[in-house]
Amino acid sequence: MTSSNSLACITVLYFAAASTAIGLTEELISIPSQGFFLSQLTDLLVSRHSESKGAGNRKESALREILSSSQWSVDAEMVENEDVGKVELRDGMEIAVICPVSGG
Repeated sequence: MTSSNSLACITVLYFAAASTAIGLTEELISIPSQGFFLSQLTDLLVSRHSESKGAGNRKESALREILSSSQWSVDAEMVENEDVGKVELRDGMEIAVICPVSGG
């Protein structure tokens, strides 16, 4: 019987504004091994980085806005916005934050 307290480890890759806001290009994050969905990752990342840097509400709000306007890639496959709540994260997965890009 497996423990309900076991953890999985995922890699989160940050690009563009997400990387700038967090100050990292990638990090390993522990999550529950079962029942943790991609839709929950924004709250976890905002909580993790506002606590670790002693950031105020303004920085937390900016990070949340960046993550909320970004798309996600899981194991090099883009995830449609309507499917974010359906993707259960598992040990060893690689999640990328894909920020909106503008250009001309």
